[in-house]
Order: sequence, then C-alpha cells, then structure tokens
Amino acid sequence: MLRTRTFAAVAAAAASGVLLLPSPAQAAGSVHLYKIYYDSPGTDNRSTASLNAEYVQIRNTTGAGVNLRGWTVTDAANHKYTFGNFVLGKGKIVTVHTGRGTNTTAHVYQNRGAYVWNNDRDTATLRKANGARVGACSYNSTRYDYKWC
Repeated sequence: MLRTRTFAAVAAAAASGVLLLPSPAQAAGSVHLYKIYYDSPGTDNRSTASLNAEYVQIRNTTGAGVNLRGWTVTDAANHKYTFGNFVLGKGKIVTVHTGRGTNTTAHVYQNRGAYVWNNDRDTATLRKANGARVGACSYNSTRYDYKWC
C-alpha cells in the first residue's frame, strides 16, 4: 500500500511540474559553485562595500567537511583566488568576496581594489589543488545581477 501511495504522489508531482530531483553530482554530495553575484548594487565606485557585494559562493553538500587548501576560483581573464587552509563544513556555503575583509568560516576575501566579475558575461571556474576542474558557471546577461549555478 505504501508503495502505491508513494508512486501516486511522485506521479502527481511530476504531472504538475513540481518534481525536483537533485542532479547526479548533488545527489551523492559535492563541493560546487553555487552563486555568482557579478554586478554589485549601486554605483561601481570601488569602495570596500561595493567590491564585497561582488562575490562567488561555493557550497558543500557532502556529509563531511572538505579542506579547500590550494583550491582556486578563477574568472575568464584568469583573476585567481586561492584558498589557504580553509575547511568548508558539511552542508555549508562560503562566500568569496572580491574586496577586503577578515576571513571567517563563512566569508573569505580576495583583498582586491578592483572588480573581478564582468557585469555582462564571464565564467567562474572552481579547481582542486591538483588543478582538476570541479566545475564552471557562466553567465551572459545584463538583465540580472547574479546567477545561480
């Protein structure tokens, strides 16, 4: 009886377009690019607040913390941020801000005085310390200020 109800519920959700299944990589858990906020709000005046409103987020959906030491995030022009000894906890997100600040368990800073992410199009690439590509996220729009990866 339970099998019949479960199948009926899944079928009803699929028919309504509500069924959301994780991608294969996320089903098993992964560390991946999550969001790029490429056009910080307001005028691009290179202030710390404006630079830090431009960021990339990385999410860990695995069941354990992952040390990102040596992992990199780059843009298409090869602006590179390299993680120091940083453990991204299970189920956690780290925000990599462009500007200056003090690193915490949820926020790290590139300490740059200029913007990295183009306001119209760019690609973020995440790589492990050994150079293996974990994933990439591209955008091509001035209609929005951010992209979910």
